[in-house]
Amino acid sequence: MTKEAKSKLLIKDKEIAAPGEVLATGMDFLPSYGTYRLNNEIMANKLGVASVVGKVIKIIPVAGRYPPKRGDVVIGKVIDVTMNGWIIDINCAYDAMMNVKDATSDFIKRGENLTRFFKIGDHIVAQITNVTSQKLVDLTVKGHGLRKIFGGRLIEVNTHKVPRIIGKQGSMVTMIKQTTGCNIIVGQNGWIWLSGTPEGENLAVEAIKKIERESHLSGLTDKIKSYLEKNKVEVSQASKPVGVEKKTQSSKAASVSKPEPKEAVKSDKK
Repeated sequence: MTKEAKSKLLIKDKEIAAPGEVLATGMDFLPSYGTYRLNNEIMANKLGVASVVGKVIKIIPVAGRYPPKRGDVVIGKVIDVTMNGWIIDINCAYDAMMNVKDATSDFIKRGENLTRFFKIGDHIVAQITNVTSQKLVDLTVKGHGLRKIFGGRLIEVNTHKVPRIIGKQGSMVTMIKQTTGCNIIVGQNGWIWLSGTPEGENLAVEAIKKIERESHLSGLTDKIKSYLEKNKVEVSQASKPVGVEKKTQSSKAASVSKPEPKEAVKSDKK
């Protein structure tokens, strides 16, 4: 019997897999994220949705905290102010740190009150600059589209569904923006900021939650397009959302220009 005849795929693309489940047998298939090889079998080590691309099998987890990666653009919340900077919650098992030099180009005297830049409860769009072997995470807001955010709403989604919400080259989130008239920032850590009219924000949130629920289904883009067109709202110029949208250089998040500080971010996170 040939090697090809011995190899067999036991799970279909986008099917749910449980830890310990055998996904394929034989040496023709290759294990990737969320899977491992045991003798002649590829097995799942996470609960999630199977992704089969060619001969490569991986598992996209259905739950789990955000694993920080250098270069990711995230949304964070200031939870403490120290002598040297700010401690930031980024929806991760570890808190992140933003030093003074990564927060502003202004000269700051030793012992100066840092809350005049960022205070506890503020939300920021930041980029991860480093993740050490001890899981220390460093952030910066010195870069295009990185800043403090004001007003709008903050929602939370499964971090593993973020790529589907953004879409290929930002296509999905762009479609939601154009239909709802909202400015939207999608953080790789699963926190999403929206700013628009109440009707626009509500529709954007419902569309994002629909993507999160149905990310494993085929034809998702057409489903979301149909849903948005069916529930489309007219956004009046008088109710134009805070900030003017701009393109970012990173495909990992969508960002907007700096708005005038008016009110705190409303959070829908549990």
